[in-house]
Amino acid sequence: MVGALGGEYPLLAIVGPTAAGKSALALALAEQLDGEIINCDSVQLYRGFNVGTGKTPPEERRGIPHHLIDTVEPEQVFTAGDYRREASRVLTDVRERGKWPIIVGGTGLYLRALLLGLFEGPKRSEDLRARLGALAERRGREFLHRLLSRLDRRAAARIHPRDTPKIIRAVEVRLLARQPMSAMLERGRVGLQGFRVFKVGLIPDRTQLAYCINARVERMFAAGLLKETRALLARPDAAHIKPLGALGYRQAGAALRGELSLEDAIRETQAATRRYAKRQMTWFRRETDIAWFAGFGDDGQIQAQVLEWLRQAWPNAAGAALPSARPDSPLQPLDGDKA
Repeated sequence: MVGALGGEYPLLAIVGPTAAGKSALALALAEQLDGEIINCDSVQLYRGFNVGTGKTPPEERRGIPHHLIDTVEPEQVFTAGDYRREASRVLTDVRERGKWPIIVGGTGLYLRALLLGLFEGPKRSEDLRARLGALAERRGREFLHRLLSRLDRRAAARIHPRDTPKIIRAVEVRLLARQPMSAMLERGRVGLQGFRVFKVGLIPDRTQLAYCINARVERMFAAGLLKETRALLARPDAAHIKPLGALGYRQAGAALRGELSLEDAIRETQAATRRYAKRQMTWFRRETDIAWFAGFGDDGQIQAQVLEWLRQAWPNAAGAALPSARPDSPLQPLDGDKA
């Protein structure tokens, strides 16, 4: 059982780029800490998206409870606010069981929403968003930005004229709440209460990470990504399934439609995933209080270093030793690069 210190309960968050082995590290630490894993990957939330998201299969979860995986139907809209609500509920349950909650994933916006909170804006209006999106298509993104400037000049100054999703949200808030989003943001946000957060980041060598990304993409296509995508596209509601635009699924869909060859789909997925990993690192480097570890999460030495760091930061962390590092060549594909 995990005890609170100073009224706070421990919470471990594991972040880093895709293919860095976050899931492998989470599993190793969950075994040592008697923990439970909470997903923070925006696509792993969806049912039916398995191969292309690198979900840890149930038979490989070592009996460790995994939360917020396969909890959302493909056609559902799931926002950062929804994640904050559901993750907060799971955290309460895990704490009541006396387990270590371990959040793992690469969707930085979701983690920030959970830990720092979101401003209390109105709920999304799909009808209004569709009309604003059509307006942007007809008149151009710059026109929508000029509209926002008239409605909320301070918000418009912060949002790039070509960032259509943010422009639409700011206009939506202004129209539905009848007050500027900038004014609502000034009231501040309410972050997660009652937890002491420990953030661990994985930062592997770039060349090795690129190799692992390329190998991982090849394994996904070999494991049936085209078949999985074909089944999702065959659904009558496929036009409303947003995750079909995610990495891998977008390229697989293009291959199924004859727009790309299989080889080009693989190459494009590899290149896009490498770019995404860079964006993830840019995002997480802006976050505060992350303890960075230079390696992959399935490396026994990295696992031992993280556990030792936790022991020093939280005195009653588990005392068992972790396995020693395996002897693999650093350029071999890593089995633990599932997240």
